[in-house]
Amino acid sequence: MGSIGNVIGYIIGTLDLVTLFGTTFGATQFKQLTLLAGFALIATVSVTSWAVTERVLLPDESKEDDGLGKIVKEIYQTTMNLPPRIQAICNIQLWSWIGFFPFLFYSSQWIGEVYFRFDAPHDVKHSKDALGDIGRIGSFALSIFSCITFAGAFFLPLIIKAPDEETFTARPPEALAGFISVYNKYKPDLVTSWIWGNSLFAFAMLLTPFAHSFRFATFLVCLCGLPWAVASWAPGTYLGMEVQALSAAHSIPLTNTKRPKLTSTPSSAALEKELDSSSSSPSGELSGLYFGILNIYTTIPQFIGTFISMIVFAVLEPGKSPELAHDAHPSEHHGTDGPNAIAVCMFIGGLCCIGAARATGTLRDLIHAAR
Repeated sequence: MGSIGNVIGYIIGTLDLVTLFGTTFGATQFKQLTLLAGFALIATVSVTSWAVTERVLLPDESKEDDGLGKIVKEIYQTTMNLPPRIQAICNIQLWSWIGFFPFLFYSSQWIGEVYFRFDAPHDVKHSKDALGDIGRIGSFALSIFSCITFAGAFFLPLIIKAPDEETFTARPPEALAGFISVYNKYKPDLVTSWIWGNSLFAFAMLLTPFAHSFRFATFLVCLCGLPWAVASWAPGTYLGMEVQALSAAHSIPLTNTKRPKLTSTPSSAALEKELDSSSSSPSGELSGLYFGILNIYTTIPQFIGTFISMIVFAVLEPGKSPELAHDAHPSEHHGTDGPNAIAVCMFIGGLCCIGAARATGTLRDLIHAAR
């Protein structure tokens, strides 16, 4: 569903919204896109709030109220003492998101800047709405990227071995049994596909400074569609499996499938409550804790990526980007002969994704060692 939303959003971005709607909803392409995105967010959140029914969380009077300090302390202590495989998953997320951050935030502008530098005719380079033109050109490339991601999200699970695939016996149609039997011998597992996805993304990002045509830049962005599909699928899958295993380890099985009815006395009521709490799984609490930590490992790289981008832009493109500085003060005009700052940020992100590929290899070794 996320991929479908990306496709729709980027297709809308390729349209000249100012020409279609005039200036009533904003004088520039960016302002109108922001307004449309805001309305879409309100609509989708409203539908979710209406359609989803959640279980009401009742306070447990037997436990003391946990203050903010205690919660932060628990998160910190858990983060510092993560199980090895969960730590490996978080390390992958840390390194990969330093690479994905500049790609996701700047790739559309990068493609537009490459077009303006190397491919655009003279009249286009002096457009009155250069930022809008850059956005539309970049959105076209990202529309293709989103279509590839959507196709990958649909087809990759069919050709990649699921982590729990060995726990059941497949029964394919007799006509396909021979082919499927041969294919299954060479079918890649998810963690190996994750390694190749990070490697492919790193390879594409390392080539960005050498993109001197709009078509090559578009090719590099579209090449990242499959790695992004895997990166959106694998972390939650493996972390969910680890949380499930930890939940099973923490639960206390009861010897009797049906426990006897206890008499209504204060002591027996307390015992019955204790039995109920023992038979319930702590998966919800562990899931919230560990997925929250994974979100931390997803957020911190965005701060790191922003800091890296700030330094690169300050050194290579102080002031405005050369493609957008026509109406700026002469002190902010810079040549286009030097390296593109966004391409350098994406190159650094590619180096970090090499680290993500190595961390994914560590996860694969830990998984194989546990079997």
